[in-house]
Amino acid sequence: MKLSQFKFDLPDKLIATHPAYNRDDARLMVVNRKTGEIEHKIFKEVIDYYDEGDIFVFNDTKVFPARLYGNKEKTGATIEVFLLRELNEEFHLWDVLVDPARKIRIGNKLYFGDDDSMVAEVIDNTTSRGRTLRFLYDGPPEEFKETLYALGETPIPKYLGRGEESEDRERYQTIFAKNEGAVVAPAAGMHFSRELMKRMEIKGIDFSFITLHSGLGNYREIDVEDLTKHKMDSEQLIITQEAADQVNQAKDSKHKVVAVGTSVMRAMETIVATDGHLKINEGWTNKFIFPPYDFSIADSLITNFHLPQSTLLMMTAAFGGYDLIMDVYNKAVAEGYRFGTYGDAMMII
Repeated sequence: MKLSQFKFDLPDKLIATHPAYNRDDARLMVVNRKTGEIEHKIFKEVIDYYDEGDIFVFNDTKVFPARLYGNKEKTGATIEVFLLRELNEEFHLWDVLVDPARKIRIGNKLYFGDDDSMVAEVIDNTTSRGRTLRFLYDGPPEEFKETLYALGETPIPKYLGRGEESEDRERYQTIFAKNEGAVVAPAAGMHFSRELMKRMEIKGIDFSFITLHSGLGNYREIDVEDLTKHKMDSEQLIITQEAADQVNQAKDSKHKVVAVGTSVMRAMETIVATDGHLKINEGWTNKFIFPPYDFSIADSLITNFHLPQSTLLMMTAAFGGYDLIMDVYNKAVAEGYRFGTYGDAMMII
């Protein structure tokens, strides 16, 4: 497959800049990949397609306030610092992106907060934009992280064209977010409300939770036409024994397994055994899924409508079938569906 095959015309007005008023009130397009039939629903109606014993697999990663703005020593220039991951808790070392990168060199100090209460020193250059920062802080790790996060903003995607607003702290997060480490929210999971999950529980639908800490690689532009030459950024994943047992039991008993989001699908396809069972794992994945691809575990995929030429669209097309999904996307544009992180959802059955 070629990058150009995943291009489509998406009007800017269809990119959702804010979430639906209620989590489960977003629109839901249901796509039958065997018949090609399309239904237009409201997200809360997802429950109508599943029965007792079916299982929904969620990503319980938690987004942290990763975007900070600091000032460079001497010049006072404003520098955006995007926290990617903690490298060393004891010495307060973080892997970060800086913008504008050309202004930041090893040895530079950055000051954060109205009173410059937090200071960081650049100690390494890892890529053209990436840096390693050492935060100069005397105090226990918990206190440091609390102070650091108080300075940060919710890392909503740049394509939304706006800064953080008060609603983002709650809405750019699933209601079951638990394990901190993501800088990109699992968008499909954000449609699930407490009321909807309670109704699902009463119906006998099971839940399983795995962790994949989604990173900025989800938004990185692909710069090669031949998709086999694209390298995904590595992301940390955790699949517990409990989660693996739940999914495998549902699979063995012929119940449906629903992957809630491309991150869940990617994690499961990374750690699937040759017999089609999910294995326990605590490691990293850089798996890149695009058509054609044979999936091993999930029977259904719930995902948002993604931007053109994104890896998320490519995985969706791999699951639903390239021709069908690209046709569906054109219909979604014509029908005014909302795209992106805060947009509407698609369920492929």
